[in-house]
Amino acid sequence: MDAAWDPAAYLRYAGERARPFADLLARVDAADPRVVVDLGCGEGALTASLAARWPGARVTGVDSSPEMLAAAAAHAVPGRVAFVHGDVRGWRPDGPVDVLVSNAVLHWVPGHAALLARWAGHLAPGGRLAVQVPGNHTAPTHRLLADLCTSPRWAGRLAGAAPPADAVLDPAGYLDVLTGAGLTPDVWETTYLHLLHGPDPVLAWVRSTVLRPVVALLDDAEAAELTAAYAASLREAYPARPDGTTVLPFRRVFVVGRLSAG
Repeated sequence: MDAAWDPAAYLRYAGERARPFADLLARVDAADPRVVVDLGCGEGALTASLAARWPGARVTGVDSSPEMLAAAAAHAVPGRVAFVHGDVRGWRPDGPVDVLVSNAVLHWVPGHAALLARWAGHLAPGGRLAVQVPGNHTAPTHRLLADLCTSPRWAGRLAGAAPPADAVLDPAGYLDVLTGAGLTPDVWETTYLHLLHGPDPVLAWVRSTVLRPVVALLDDAEAAELTAAYAASLREAYPARPDGTTVLPFRRVFVVGRLSAG
């Protein structure tokens, strides 16, 4: 199967996914940045909102997915908002960056603490580094998928395919990374309670994220088999409420670092 990102599927819960971005940027107090970069920009709508917030900035979104960049092209503004293909792990700016944002990306990057420290080195004096990562890798959404991948039925094909429980640091770990990189830290966590609707809504949520790279390793029949087993486990872990809605608790970790203007 294809491991490509599906912008339409990802945007099914656009409102829920946008809120952490807004909460992150609310703590970024840059007054008049000139160079703003969004690493792992996805389909570009949130990147474009950075240009609206800072009208004097040149905003660049970077992503490795051709599908996401094709969708992002609708948000490009000549001379103001641009989108480029690139892997965040190897990204290097042309010069100092005033605000560097990465939203819901680094949980895909093993060992990203070193990457964060490197990004801090790209900041201009007084620059800000703002990162949000999902912190739900021990939640049933992830644990149940990991259990399936290591079960006798799938271990031969999928061992190691699910993200590990330690894919992200705890808040104190990120605070240490920022202070070690010479930044003044502001680190916190929030658990959102998303109220989802429709049949198998938690499965619909994870289809475009954690499930996507797993089923990409299987043929269509195998993917359907695994997905059916996963859906049954999710229904038990996240039962529908009497009104038909389903609550999905989702923990996220927020990291903002400021480089001294001196």
